[in-house]
Amino acid sequence: MDDVEYLGLVASSLATLAFLPQVVKTWRSGSARDFSLATLLMLEAGTGLWMIYGVLRDAPAIWLGNGVTFALAGYILSVKVKGLPSRLGAPTEGSEPSAP
Repeated sequence: MDDVEYLGLVASSLATLAFLPQVVKTWRSGSARDFSLATLLMLEAGTGLWMIYGVLRDAPAIWLGNGVTFALAGYILSVKVKGLPSRLGAPTEGSEPSAP
C-alpha cells in the first residue's frame, strides 16, 4: 500500500467517523424523527454507488469507508421508516392518539 492509499483510508475513516455520533444519538433515543427521509435515501444511494465504484476500481479506501457509512445510514433509515405514520392511521411511537 502506498502513501496515497493511506491518505485515502485516513480520509475515508474520518468521513465515516463523523457520521457515528448521529448513529449513537439515534440508537439511544430510538428515534430518527429529525432526519429527512429524502436525505437518508439519497445518502444510501450515493454511498451504495460509491461502494460499487470502489470495488470496480479496486480502491479499498473508497469501498470500505462507503460500505461502513452505507450500513450506518441504513440503520438510521430503518429507524426512520419504522417511525413513519402508518397509512392505516395507526399511531406511531411518540404520536398522540386522535380524539374521537
